Amino acid sequence: MNARTDTQSPWPTDANGMVLLKSMNRETLTRWIVEEMGEKPFRAKQLWKWMYVHLVGDLDEMTDLSKAFRERLRQHSRVDALTVKEVFQASDGTRKILWNTLSGAEIESVLIPTESRVTLCISSQVGCAINCQFCLTAKMGLRGHLTTAEIVDQVVQTRRMFEAEQHISNVVFMGMGEPLHNPDNVIPATQVLLDEFGLKFSRRKVTVSTSGLVPAIRRFGAESDARLAVSLNATTDEVRDWIMPINRKHPLDELLRCLREFPLGRGERITIEYVMLAGVNDTDDDAKRLVSIASNIACKVNLIPFNPHPGTEFASSSMERINWFRDYLAGRNVFATIRETRGDDRMAACGQLGTPGTKMPKRMAPPASFAPPTPSVDG
Repeated sequence: MNARTDTQSPWPTDANGMVLLKSMNRETLTRWIVEEMGEKPFRAKQLWKWMYVHLVGDLDEMTDLSKAFRERLRQHSRVDALTVKEVFQASDGTRKILWNTLSGAEIESVLIPTESRVTLCISSQVGCAINCQFCLTAKMGLRGHLTTAEIVDQVVQTRRMFEAEQHISNVVFMGMGEPLHNPDNVIPATQVLLDEFGLKFSRRKVTVSTSGLVPAIRRFGAESDARLAVSLNATTDEVRDWIMPINRKHPLDELLRCLREFPLGRGERITIEYVMLAGVNDTDDDAKRLVSIASNIACKVNLIPFNPHPGTEFASSSMERINWFRDYLAGRNVFATIRETRGDDRMAACGQLGTPGTKMPKRMAPPASFAPPTPSVDG
């Protein structure tokens, strides 16, 4: 799954040495066309347009490329990096798309239509190493990074399938995996998505979510124009150490300092994601601390009802409690929204992607204050 640069080729290739065309930005593609294929630079513009404007995956349909050039492309490169395995549709119109990678791994994307937008939620890894306790994907462990081509192709091929019916307006890196654990492929993927001569997404319409990998957040801020979302989910180190073990490496003070320093354009804000877990992070004190956190960062808060999955020990806060949280934040000048649950009847909602194997990562013990009392034994 990892794009590699071996000693024979400076270009991103698959395991068979085939160049992955969608792993290159426009500049790199042009260099490859000129230096390796011996063609004029305008051929790269033609190829780029076929892939990202016309969304074509079959070289034979690229009719303004000569037959000889198309044959050479076929021998040395791949246009598509994924194949569709299956598409499920939920009762609310949400679609979960299962893909097979070139190595045979299975990943998932989710197409989410609403009245105001159509959002595609894409994956960046097969599984995830971060081990957030409330997430089904975490139970897979990390099985591999996706290449830039495999990330970009989720967008290209979904547009190819559904563009006439539903135009994708937003892309969020909130599917399987921790995007900033795979920055070498995720950051270039955002650059391809934002390219004005291709897919042409607005920088405000592409969002990368992270659990809080501080060094990678700094790199992302320096190298990508996409928006940042941070999955916070707790207001104390005690709770975050439990439900998000990454906090033990990058505790709240370090993370929040990094977010205060994150480069933002005029009017731009970081999204703070907060999964509402009953009895875990939804107390009055949590609300007060969240106001304090948000008041010192240019941000908006997105409250997310927890979506259950088999075997989880967590439950969602009630909608009454979630509404109270939102109103409490809003009443103290913190912009807060509630994410509508979509696709949960097809296990396509936030936190429900992936299929755990027989060997799962270690579960974290809750702090003593959250552990159930030990039953007394009468002597």
